[in-house]
Amino acid sequence: MRKTRSAGGFRLHAGNVARTLALALALAAVTTGVAAAAAAARRSGVVDVYSAGSLDTLLSDSIGPAFHRATGYTLVNTPGGSSTLAAEIRNRTAVADVFISAAPSINAMLEGRRNGDWVSWYASFAASPYVLGYYPKSRFAHDLRTMPWYKVITMPDFRLGRTNPTQDPGGVLAVRALRATATRRHLPALDRLASESSDEYSETTEQAGIQNGELDASFMYEADANSQHSPFVRLTGVKVQGDYTIALLHHAPHTAGAEAFIRFLLGPSGQRALRADHFIVLSPARATGRGVPAALGGVIR
Repeated sequence: MRKTRSAGGFRLHAGNVARTLALALALAAVTTGVAAAAAAARRSGVVDVYSAGSLDTLLSDSIGPAFHRATGYTLVNTPGGSSTLAAEIRNRTAVADVFISAAPSINAMLEGRRNGDWVSWYASFAASPYVLGYYPKSRFAHDLRTMPWYKVITMPDFRLGRTNPTQDPGGVLAVRALRATATRRHLPALDRLASESSDEYSETTEQAGIQNGELDASFMYEADANSQHSPFVRLTGVKVQGDYTIALLHHAPHTAGAEAFIRFLLGPSGQRALRADHFIVLSPARATGRGVPAALGGVIR
């Protein structure tokens, strides 16, 4: 800094003083801007997600806490049968920001004016094969490991579970697997199982039955079996799987948080969690419909 001499010693040149003050103010502005940007990156509040029950453990135990640490938002997840959840949203008996279904077709319940215009687009982001999970101490456990699944489930006193096909896409997949195998293997007993309602349970009851031995086996997603540590056998001879979709609801009360959640779930951290839970991940997620927000363009194509 240039100095000038005066009778009392050295004094700062006025021009240099002005420049020094301007630099200090500029640095303060930059610092304030960085702090503001950091604060903006973290928010507070909730994001209400209605999701297929097979995602409950993953969202509640893994993705939810990680999402909160990364963004400051709190995930409030309500799991259930996809059809039941969609009906609650459509009928306005529930309020949500994001809807995650285990079948693309369920989104039709929320599309169009007569359904409330809740959804104009959805993105397919993951899949999970349908399998037969079983109670490890079941007296049929050895048979399930060594014999075709479609023969074991028709044995006397075998206790089989599945969800209601009118409420949950998993129930639809179970019926499809039973009927396709009945036709292919000429096994009318499987057709009868597909038509019965005595083996229908809610997802929560069905999972509890596999854990406590009230059921010998139940149809479920492979990812679901893995998350609840249930042994399972694949449905050899038939290929059925759950195809997961996500949508931002038009009347979402927490739009910013909902977009942040979708970016997180479909981004690197969310995909790692999905793969760790044995989901088949679609990257990037694939959009159906129109109106995907620009903020989600980086994770949805």
